[in-house]
Amino acid sequence: MPAVPSCLLKPVRDQFLALLPERVNRHPLGCHNPRIADEVVFDRLVQVLVFGCGYERVADERCSATTLRRRRDEWIELGVMEQLRLLALSAFDRMIGLDLEHLVADGCITKAPSGGECAGRSPVDRGKQGLKRSQLTEAQGIPLVTEPAPANVRDHTLLPATLDTYSELENVLGPLPKHPRLGLDADYDYRPVRDDLAERGIDARITRRGDKVPIQAGGRWVVERTNSWMNNFGKLRRCTERRRPPVEFYIALACAFVTIRHLLRRAWTHYRWDTRPRTPRIR
Repeated sequence: MPAVPSCLLKPVRDQFLALLPERVNRHPLGCHNPRIADEVVFDRLVQVLVFGCGYERVADERCSATTLRRRRDEWIELGVMEQLRLLALSAFDRMIGLDLEHLVADGCITKAPSGGECAGRSPVDRGKQGLKRSQLTEAQGIPLVTEPAPANVRDHTLLPATLDTYSELENVLGPLPKHPRLGLDADYDYRPVRDDLAERGIDARITRRGDKVPIQAGGRWVVERTNSWMNNFGKLRRCTERRRPPVEFYIALACAFVTIRHLLRRAWTHYRWDTRPRTPRIR
């Protein structure tokens, strides 16, 4: 049974392989062991992401755990996973359209039992090691920016870096709205946050601390739904990576799957194609 439905896995895998540079065999004698196919390694890394298991659990005689780690690091150095995420965002914007006039941001804390660069004492898990994701989405819940950080970092201190990364999307998506509306919860109700948003020209809708406001107010529920989508991936729900680059690698892959899944569901009502399924439900 595949880790994700084939209608999701195949297009993501094909686009990822198309981003890889052509590899030239430079062995002087040409007698080394044959290189494991990239599609085999990619499928195994998808299993690691979805199930959250160790590399040894998905390794076998066809592909070892060492090969998985080496190929992962090779792809991290090339930066192809971030390119894949940006291509998924661009495709969604062209076919459906990103609602960038309304943005929502929030933090999400998960477990990080192995510690590492992106781990810290979790304030909601008895001081155990945890990881926080600073999540920025547009009005439909499509993840735009996901910044990992230790769990003990305050949400409002991560917002400037998150917005800086969002501004870089202009190179991919084209001109961004000049005065978008940003929905935030009470964790961001601080004067430095309001001053920074005012300088950026962002219309902030921040819940006042102490006020009991339902999550539906201001459309903030979409970012909570996105956090739930991301937590469906076992590697993000319980991160065992100790270095920051592998964490960002798996976050980018998860964002690509979330974006493509939402694209397929929305495209079912907007387009017609030969292999269009009878239902928008992805199986």
